[in-house]
Amino acid sequence: MQSKTSSEYISNRAWLRDIIGGENLILRGVSALEYLEMFVGYVGEKDIEVYALKKGTYDNIDYCIVDSFESIDFIRYGNTMCTSLNQTINDMLKNYEDTDELALTEALSNYYYANDESFDGLVITSENEEHFEALKLSAVGYYCGG
Repeated sequence: MQSKTSSEYISNRAWLRDIIGGENLILRGVSALEYLEMFVGYVGEKDIEVYALKKGTYDNIDYCIVDSFESIDFIRYGNTMCTSLNQTINDMLKNYEDTDELALTEALSNYYYANDESFDGLVITSENEEHFEALKLSAVGYYCGG
């Protein structure tokens, strides 16, 4: 069974809140970036990435099954849970080969320009430092076509 798609909503954030709000799920990856409004998202988006304690019923949701949410840094917005920006960035860098590089680069660029042209405040784990350093220049030049 498929959930509704984002094209039925005014924003991806509203769509994500409607589909997973109140569920024992934590938005992660591109879905978290969309919810945090660090990535504008895609038109007609149908795929959602979450951390879950068990597999759910929707085929278009990528359920990353975990034993508990204890080691995940997340924020609760009303009835919706979403990984923190630091958790999201580190998760995506850790799984870089399967990451949506466009979403990650746009999010890093938005962070950089929203924080006085600085990445200060992002806590990048040592295992992710190499990928982060490789993306920094692209993120800084993202809106300049660089």
